[in-house]
Amino acid sequence: MPRLTAAERNQAIARLQLGESRTDVANRFGVALTTVSRLWTRFQANGNTADNPRTGRPRVTSARQDRTIVHRHRRNSFETAAETARRTIGSHGRPISSHTVRRRLRNGGLHCRRPAVRPILTPRHRQQRLLWAQNRQHWTWRHWRTVLFSDESRFCVSNADGRIRIWRRRGERYADANVLEMDAWGGPSVMIWGAIGLNHLIGPIVFRNIGPGRGNGVTAQRYINQVLRPVVLPYIHQHNHLVFQHDNARAHSARETANFLQQHNIRVLPWPALSPDMNPIEHFWEHIQR
Repeated sequence: MPRLTAAERNQAIARLQLGESRTDVANRFGVALTTVSRLWTRFQANGNTADNPRTGRPRVTSARQDRTIVHRHRRNSFETAAETARRTIGSHGRPISSHTVRRRLRNGGLHCRRPAVRPILTPRHRQQRLLWAQNRQHWTWRHWRTVLFSDESRFCVSNADGRIRIWRRRGERYADANVLEMDAWGGPSVMIWGAIGLNHLIGPIVFRNIGPGRGNGVTAQRYINQVLRPVVLPYIHQHNHLVFQHDNARAHSARETANFLQQHNIRVLPWPALSPDMNPIEHFWEHIQR
């Protein structure tokens, strides 16, 4: 039940003195009947409506400091509770604890969560994405049905990417059933290429003889010899209404790749930089990953 403010307590006492019943007063202020009864008893005993003194340790921060703590983290959500605690001097003349900061933040409606991750976008990248979307905002399914979306993705063979969780009892962290054994260097992985469109599906194609390096080892030569020439070129010539889409990865934007696509009259959909979230095939990779 909500607490009565000082003004509401005085109004409740005034109504009781005018002869209004305790039940009616409780219903008017939306509190329990026992709250009004205790308030009336306290007023008749000592003539005031304030709360009786309570035992317990006093708060180490004032209401103003509580507001400052919440405001600081609303301005900079990446600031840690420990940093705020070191900068805040409590009523005892010393910095407060990080646990106190976390309690104040939770009371202020802020909760600790993992941040969303996205590519680093400069103002130029944002402008290019906006222009790309504006130029195609009136496209219908008749336009999009001609686009063949493609992409590569790396998949771990030994275990799934990301954070793995288990259910165990206290003290059983190192039990054999609760230990995940994996290679120290991360385990083997494969690079897979695929393409999707309306009523079109190509792949998945596993890259062969791939090695380490930038772009997960996918070079322009490997991209041409293992994907474009044997797979994409025959498929596009069979369905000559399709427009090929790939992102601006180094193997895709290389001059050798651009010359190959131009020589074989493969139309390519312009694509802004750092825009994986605009490619629907990303949902396909997530489905395979799961």
